[in-house]
Amino acid sequence: MIESTQSKTGSRTIVGAECTPQGTYLRVWAPAHKRVEAVFYSPVEAAIEMEPEQGGYFSVLVPSDIGGPGARYKFRLDGGEAYPDPASRWQPDGPHEASMVADCRNFAWTDDRWCGVRLEGQVIYELHVGTFSPEGTYQGVEERLQHLKDTGVTLVELMPVNTFPGKFGWGYDGVNSFAPYPPYGTPDDLRHLINKAHEMGIGVILDVVYNHFGPDGNYLAQYANTFFNQKVKTGWGDAINFDAEGSDGVRDFITANARYWIEEFHFDGLRLDATQAIVDSSGGGDAAPYARHILEEIRLAVDQGAKGRETVVVSENENQDTRQIRPRHEGGYGLDGAWNDDLHHTLRVALTGHSPAYYVAHEGSAQELASAARHGFLFQGQTQGAERGHRGTSTRNLAPWRFITFMENHDQVANSRTGARLRTLTSPGRYRAASAYMLLGPGTPMLFQGQEFGSTRPFAYFADHHKELSTLVRAGRGEALEPFISAWLMRDDDQGSRFPDPEDRATFERAKLDWSGADTHEEIVRLYRDLIALRRADPVFAHCRYGTVDAAVLSDSCFVIRYWNDAGERLLVVNLGPDLYRRYMAEPLVAPPEGMDWSPIWSSEDFVYGGNGAPQFEDETGWHVAGESAIAFRPTPLQQGRRRVSSLNGLMFQDETPRQEAG
Repeated sequence: MIESTQSKTGSRTIVGAECTPQGTYLRVWAPAHKRVEAVFYSPVEAAIEMEPEQGGYFSVLVPSDIGGPGARYKFRLDGGEAYPDPASRWQPDGPHEASMVADCRNFAWTDDRWCGVRLEGQVIYELHVGTFSPEGTYQGVEERLQHLKDTGVTLVELMPVNTFPGKFGWGYDGVNSFAPYPPYGTPDDLRHLINKAHEMGIGVILDVVYNHFGPDGNYLAQYANTFFNQKVKTGWGDAINFDAEGSDGVRDFITANARYWIEEFHFDGLRLDATQAIVDSSGGGDAAPYARHILEEIRLAVDQGAKGRETVVVSENENQDTRQIRPRHEGGYGLDGAWNDDLHHTLRVALTGHSPAYYVAHEGSAQELASAARHGFLFQGQTQGAERGHRGTSTRNLAPWRFITFMENHDQVANSRTGARLRTLTSPGRYRAASAYMLLGPGTPMLFQGQEFGSTRPFAYFADHHKELSTLVRAGRGEALEPFISAWLMRDDDQGSRFPDPEDRATFERAKLDWSGADTHEEIVRLYRDLIALRRADPVFAHCRYGTVDAAVLSDSCFVIRYWNDAGERLLVVNLGPDLYRRYMAEPLVAPPEGMDWSPIWSSEDFVYGGNGAPQFEDETGWHVAGESAIAFRPTPLQQGRRRVSSLNGLMFQDETPRQEAG
């Protein structure tokens, strides 16, 4: 077992091109080769031999007149073919063409006072740069930061922005991990966006893919035949080699990339894609290949790049492995939080009534929704059928804010036949109530672009590839979506229209937000802004700790969440079904504190949100919860003249104020 190899390279950049006063320092990991040349094409043509180093690295310091900012270059391997720099900072003509030297030193940062962010207390907003604005650029995002701030968003999450092939795509098939995607803007345009966000008090994290690389434009295997582990397969091909022979440089490459985005672009952290596909046996004792798991190494690299700023690293993990988000001193990897797919799945079933594909394990019941609020993950080791086996680990002692909760994200919206937004698949009342459940719930809420104004623009999968790969992608997408489609309703001649063609530019264009909705959907805009404002301002909703949240089921579709801390207590009642009337309520969680009444502080049925008003929650006749609604309460002193009296049959009010007879 050995420590990380990252420290071996000292203060020099681990891989890529670094501009210095003495010239441009180039370094590449090419252990499969004995000789590497840096070949320059402009501003002058030159081929410069690189010096071999220990561990399979090659490096050279190139004079600025040959390799200064803007110079185009490739690496020639053993006198044969030349390939782009696998750690290129800029690929202006795409992944197959020459790399360009990019100088990060000239950008004028103004965020010196920015201290970073921590996950607790954030409201996250996931967006895709190419479809968030009509321009599809970093500048298009920057121009709408004020809208996000007004909504109450505090942390923006960008879907992957490293270079991938084609004119449009999601970015999860990226091949140049260090080079921002050219159609979105220059590297300095990205820096300008982050700098502006920090000036406005908004953090920015980046979605990164460390479980696979795209197939088109991926030259990593030409440099290192041990970069991928052909014995281990993921859903996207060979696994990245993090623990087998020859993995030292792979781990350095990935941790250098994590640090790079934080250090050179001032990102506030990372979202790690599909970590269940990151295969690493490290960190498990003396027999392990490395002292620390690669996820722990990534966490440390992020902190190193931040240089004292607070950062956020969150994980998407289908297996719901909570070791990832437990502190390092408890044997965890030290990540901050994890996406809670369980909560999304049960909520979607509750709102739509459908449970195809992986939704089949969820009923959408009040019990599941209450348990998700109380425990985070629903599956914590139970079996989920023969195909998936036992899934999940215990969430005991984990703070609720470590679980990222959402009604929509890029995957879940697209994993349907048309990429329809959830608002179009349920009733207005249920949508409002579910929004309250997510935004006032104990987890850390995340919105997907346009959700805050009720966007109905579909978000289907789209990718621009060459013809041969396009055919494979189209077939693969059809196979992935097949479980979500009722095949018996389809005729044979419907095969081509089952889902939007990923390679059709129209699929990409239809996903672009229609920003007129931010002005015309006033009721939804106000709903989201009020809920987020309540979450941030209310000291009980804002500060949830482990053991300070409880929940109970009132009916098949109605449940309550009870919160308490030193600032007081709150009650959230959510009903996704019909009107609920109970003469008596034999549930302790709805009982107010001694000497108190429950007073409403927010209701999804308020007229300003398009609601119909709501009955009084409790009166002399019993308990009333409006159908498809959510209502939040705080305790206030009992009104004068009203006192609670006990009865063998339950609780009721006794009014001591003399009543005037009618007439």
